[in-house]
Amino acid sequence: MSGKLCFFTSVLLSMSVVATAASGAVNIAVYWGQNGSKGTLGDTCRTGLYAYVNLAFLSMFGAGRAPVLNLADHCDPPSGTCASLATDIASCQAASVKVLLSIGGGALGYNLSSPSDALDLAAYLWDNFLGGASGAGASRPLGDAVLDGVDFDIEAPSRFYDELARNLTSLYKGATATWGKTYLLTAAPQCPYPDASLAAALGTGLFDHVWVQFYNNPPCQYAPGDVTALQSAWKQWTAGLPAATVFLGLPASPDAAGSGFVDADTLASQVLPMVEGAANYGGIMLWSRSYDKDSSLSVKLQSVLQNRNKSTGAGTSSHNKRRICKWLAFVHSDPLRIAVISR
Repeated sequence: MSGKLCFFTSVLLSMSVVATAASGAVNIAVYWGQNGSKGTLGDTCRTGLYAYVNLAFLSMFGAGRAPVLNLADHCDPPSGTCASLATDIASCQAASVKVLLSIGGGALGYNLSSPSDALDLAAYLWDNFLGGASGAGASRPLGDAVLDGVDFDIEAPSRFYDELARNLTSLYKGATATWGKTYLLTAAPQCPYPDASLAAALGTGLFDHVWVQFYNNPPCQYAPGDVTALQSAWKQWTAGLPAATVFLGLPASPDAAGSGFVDADTLASQVLPMVEGAANYGGIMLWSRSYDKDSSLSVKLQSVLQNRNKSTGAGTSSHNKRRICKWLAFVHSDPLRIAVISR
C-alpha cells in the first residue's frame, strides 16, 4: 500500500473519534418488532444507542406462500396499520439510523423452492419495502417508507438464498446508478462455521454487514472467564468474510437466549479487546430491543467504553492505525467498497 494511502489514516482516525463521541463507543445493530410492549420504533432510534435497526420479521414467504410481515403487537399488516410506521422510519433515517427489513426468524414459515422463487421474492421486497415504485401487486405495508436494505435471518437449512442475494444486489445497483441511493445487504448466521443456512449466500461476497449470532451454541460462544471458543470462531468468521464488516451478535439479557449472554463489564474488559483486533470488525448486534430496554446492556456498555476511552485515549493507537490501513488497502483495490465501509 502506498504511503499516500496510509497518510489518510490519521485523518480517518480523527473523524472516528468525533463520530464515537457523538454516537457512542461502539456501533450497535438491534432487532425490533417482536414485542409490542417495549416502545415504538421512533423511541428506539431516539435513544441514540443504535446504528442499525432490523425490523423483525417478514416471517412467511416462498414456495407459493403469500409473504407475511409480523411485527407482533406493533401493528396489523392486513388492516393497513403498519403504514403508520413510515413516520418513525423517516425519523430514524433522519438521525442516520439505518432501518432494514429482516426476513426469516424463528417461526420457520418460509423457504425458497427454486431460483425463480428467489427472483420473485427479490422483486416483492424491492417493490414493497425498498425503492420499487408502487404499482400492480405492490401494497407497501410500511406506507411510503423506503427502507435501507434487507437482512437475512434464516434459521433453517434451505437453498437459493445466494440467488436471492444476487437478485437483490442487481436491483440495488440499478437504483444506485439511477438515483444515487445505496442499499444494504446483511445477514445473521449462527456461529458454527460455515452456517448451515447461509453459507452459499455469504459465499457470494455481496453482504455489507454480517452480525454473527454467538449465542445458543456453546462450542463457539463466550464461556465465563474463557474467550477461547469465541476467539477461534471469531477468527474463522472474520477471515471468511473479508468483504464484509463482521459484528459480534449477543443476547441483550440472560433471558434473551439460552446461553451466551455477556455483561457490559466483561464485554468491555475481555471480549471486545479480542474481537476489535480484526480489520473488518464492525461492532455488536443485540437480540433484541425489548431485552436491551429491560437490561440496559447497551447503555451500560457505552458508558463503560466511554470511560475506558477517556482513560486510554481511544482512537490514537498504532493498532487502530493498522486496522484502518488494512481497510484502505482493501477499498483501494475496489473503490465501490468505500461507500459500504463508510455506512
